[in-house]
Amino acid sequence: MPDELLCKPTRLTQAEFNLIKTHPDVGFDIVKGIHFPWPVATMIQQYHERMDGSGYPQGLKGTDIVLEARILAVADTVEAMASHRPYRPGLGIDAALAEIEHKNGQWFDTEVVQACLRLFREQGYRLA
Repeated sequence: MPDELLCKPTRLTQAEFNLIKTHPDVGFDIVKGIHFPWPVATMIQQYHERMDGSGYPQGLKGTDIVLEARILAVADTVEAMASHRPYRPGLGIDAALAEIEHKNGQWFDTEVVQACLRLFREQGYRLA
């Protein structure tokens, strides 16, 4: 992905967003020939899929999305929202956890969301 898109301080155009949406397939193509003990290429390709089928690049839904990608989707969302981005300041962990709770079952796997919430709220996990 071009750095100017990843670091763009303003909203992406639809054409720019469509280009960004190709990154899971690009990542898949980069690692698909490497042997891992986990389905890493598939995880990369599917982590923007959503439980309700509204994600990308394939529009997969539910258990058609591998569990590892469902875990990565929650982790990526929490980290991305809590952290600073060129286009906005970090929103903090509370906002990130509220978002995954709000999209629980719709975008994100319920069991994965519950595990994430337990890690932060009950076990005191913190992002570095």
